[in-house]
Amino acid sequence: MVASPLPSASVSPHDGQSSRFLVCGLGSLGQFCVSVLQEFGVTVGAITLTEPITWEIPHLADRLDRLLIGDCRQPQYLQAAGVEQCRAVLLVASDERVNIEAAFAVRLLNPTARLIVRSAKENLNELVGDRLGNFVAFEATQLPAPAFAIAALSSEIRGFIQLEPYLLRVVKASMTRDHRWCDRRAVHELNTQTRRVLSHIPYGQELPTEFHQWQPDATVQAGDLIAYVELIEAQSLAATLATPVITPKLSFWQRLQQVGSIQHWRQRGLTYWRSTAQQQTKRVALLVGSGILTLLTLGTLILTFTQPGINLLQAFYVSGVMLLGSYDAVYGVLNPQDAIPLWMRFMNLTYMLAGTASIAVLYALLTETLLSAKFQLPRKRPPLPPEGHVVLVGLGRVGRRVATFLHQLKQPVVGVSNAALESSVLPQLPVVVGDLAASLSKTNLATAKSVVVATDDEMANLELGLLAHRLNPNIALVIRTFDPAFSANIDRLLPYAKVLCAYDLAAEAFVAAAFGENVLNLLRLNEQTVLTTEYRIAPQDTLHHKLLSEITYGYGVVPILHERADRTVRLMPTDDTRLGVGDRLVVLATIASLQRIERGEVVRPTWLVRIERSLSPEAGFDGANAIARISDCSLPLARDVMQSLPATLPIPLYKHQAMRLVRDLTKAQVLAHVVSTVEE
Repeated sequence: MVASPLPSASVSPHDGQSSRFLVCGLGSLGQFCVSVLQEFGVTVGAITLTEPITWEIPHLADRLDRLLIGDCRQPQYLQAAGVEQCRAVLLVASDERVNIEAAFAVRLLNPTARLIVRSAKENLNELVGDRLGNFVAFEATQLPAPAFAIAALSSEIRGFIQLEPYLLRVVKASMTRDHRWCDRRAVHELNTQTRRVLSHIPYGQELPTEFHQWQPDATVQAGDLIAYVELIEAQSLAATLATPVITPKLSFWQRLQQVGSIQHWRQRGLTYWRSTAQQQTKRVALLVGSGILTLLTLGTLILTFTQPGINLLQAFYVSGVMLLGSYDAVYGVLNPQDAIPLWMRFMNLTYMLAGTASIAVLYALLTETLLSAKFQLPRKRPPLPPEGHVVLVGLGRVGRRVATFLHQLKQPVVGVSNAALESSVLPQLPVVVGDLAASLSKTNLATAKSVVVATDDEMANLELGLLAHRLNPNIALVIRTFDPAFSANIDRLLPYAKVLCAYDLAAEAFVAAAFGENVLNLLRLNEQTVLTTEYRIAPQDTLHHKLLSEITYGYGVVPILHERADRTVRLMPTDDTRLGVGDRLVVLATIASLQRIERGEVVRPTWLVRIERSLSPEAGFDGANAIARISDCSLPLARDVMQSLPATLPIPLYKHQAMRLVRDLTKAQVLAHVVSTVEE
């Protein structure tokens, strides 16, 4: 992604341009962008070169303010669509050239509109962004690719977030009875300086629709699902995805017996043979070498037992010479005065023919190796992994990005394509080329970890997904779709599959960028798209001088990084952090959270803290400090409350905020509890 200077996080009322947006290009991505924009309650117009034959979202055209059929690069169409009054223009046609040309045309007519462009040309995007300003470029297939890759891992990990120099991961774990948290920890105790809880779902309950819909004092129990974001080391990324295998420690004699067993060597031989399935040269060399070794051994034994006076070394030498085709040397070593038996002449002839053929093959293999090294001929792709791999069907732009992401995670991948790839494209990826359905059985599907079906045809994706499930009912299945209604139907009918609508995922990031947010990446959690969004606090922002608790619970986001203007960085900042001008804030947000921020719709606090009594004189002093720090009330008011106990703090708080205050007061030896304003 390429972005203009970081936007501010203002949620104050906007000017007259705030309610009008323009979408250029009504393909699948454009239609999804229109749909998501309309959820914000804004006015949306559109320009498309040709009207869609079928609308993927029913009645979408009727909800458009203006729909123009024409070239979005032409000023007359842009003016007719009201581009001068638009707050943002989304250029999402399938042709990147059209989008870039249209961006220049829009900028001439509206110098301030935010431009969100669909383009994969990173260098050009950066140059154009510097020239036009207030410009963001995405590649529509780049954003969903990590979501497909993460879904294929069949692990607890839901995504990764790169915040230089930090790497964070989002995990959704199912609690077992032997888990270190089970029956030992309250949910709020899981929050640390490097970890933040995103959701807690008790066994049997429905998925939450917002962040913070969990009870802080609830005890973690078996069967609960807990989602959290935590800091990890970059070098341990691959290790976090691997399933640990515990092998029992064997004694010396047990290891010796294992190495000496026929089963051990047979298993090793089969493993090596399978690993050379895509390298026929190695198999030929292995067969030729085994044949020569067999003939040498057989000849040595025959000569040793049939020729008196010849020792084992001489017999081995004679067998080798016969393979090299030296007739005279053979019978010079034997007794030249004796007549040569006829069977020995046939044996010599057989060895000469076998030796000549073997040497010819070995010379050919050696020549191929030398030529490949000298002229740097294209190398063959690596062999198929025998087990634990991801089968990736479809190696278009999405498939290639998914493969690249999985390789970065050190995950074994096998590609399936109906056309051969150039040797320079993903050279480390084993590829099975041919009919996609027929090729599935050639990918070691029975031992694979998961299948990702990511072709450009969603009906073919469904067919291939069902075929993969039939061949291996236990395999994890990820299906790429485009139509939201079709996706929902498949999701209900195939509960074992993860169905991801590619343009639906990307559209939310495009729309978030249209409202001024700097979207770093996206991931899927609890059947929702979660956007990693970055803000910079400006003097006119209503967020200026606010406590982080008001933003966290008022708008329903999860702050994961706070950087002050002096470059002081804190991960998982506390709720009593106060924002200042120039601060950078990175949050996890759903599209609903962004809608509330855009509209300035703050959820009001509805909880009060009832303080009964303090257990010591020092407790009153410490309790007043805790009240002032967490509730954002003045210190004199906090001291007045502590001097007139029992009393209720007259400032409403959010539930998590109020319960944290009660816990801090308890530590200061002050008895308090939480009450709802509804109860009051």
